[in-house]
Amino acid sequence: MTHSASQCDACKNKKPLPFAFSMAFQPIVQLSTGRVFAYEALVRGMDGSGAGSVFKHVNADNQYQFDQTCRIKAVSLAAKLEIPCFLSINFMPNAVYEPERCIQTTLKAAREHQFPLDRILFEFTEGEEVLDYDHIQRIIRYYRSQGFITAIDDFGAGYSGLTALANIDTNIIKIDMALVRDIDTDPVKQAIVRHSVAMCEELGRQIIAEGIETEKELRCLHDLGIDFFQGYYIAKPEFEALPAINQASGLDIFHRQ
Repeated sequence: MTHSASQCDACKNKKPLPFAFSMAFQPIVQLSTGRVFAYEALVRGMDGSGAGSVFKHVNADNQYQFDQTCRIKAVSLAAKLEIPCFLSINFMPNAVYEPERCIQTTLKAAREHQFPLDRILFEFTEGEEVLDYDHIQRIIRYYRSQGFITAIDDFGAGYSGLTALANIDTNIIKIDMALVRDIDTDPVKQAIVRHSVAMCEELGRQIIAEGIETEKELRCLHDLGIDFFQGYYIAKPEFEALPAINQASGLDIFHRQ
């Protein structure tokens, strides 16, 4: 993994954020092995409140500093908790001006906290319509060239659909919980996911189903060809800690690494 030695002037010159926040962690498990594949770092208020309590303070003026601070907090906590697998970090593409320079904060945090760079996974998340696919693809291409795993979050919801899949070449696709919810009783959702699995297999991309809330949803998705799962049924996010995997599920195959 090779990296530019330059540091981002914007990062060095920005004042600290006027609000505080921390992270909760939620596991992504691989059913076939029963192991935790990754822990996703999720923004939380200092009292453990949901992400909305934090994002209401984020705007165009501070989103860059917020994105950079999220990376530092995620890496530092992951190192403290001795996460043994991938750490999944969300990033906002509009907060990445130059991928070669904006990555420096992440690299510095990983070095300082001795967290392995080859265990960092970046999730691209976008709540608004994507107008500059070239910019996002440049970010993803650079991250992948440096050896990082990348993912599209919330596939199938909002603007994260087939156009994003065609234009953003990530390693992983995370199917949105809207497609997951009650899929065991919904033949339309089953057809969409079945063909999405076939399409991603042809494209060489792995699929993670997020938002799993019931055993029936998990088993249906597994029957449709998905092996990686995330959701409350498996484990709820734990504030500044690694949650225990749900052993009351009846599956009896999940175990911590």
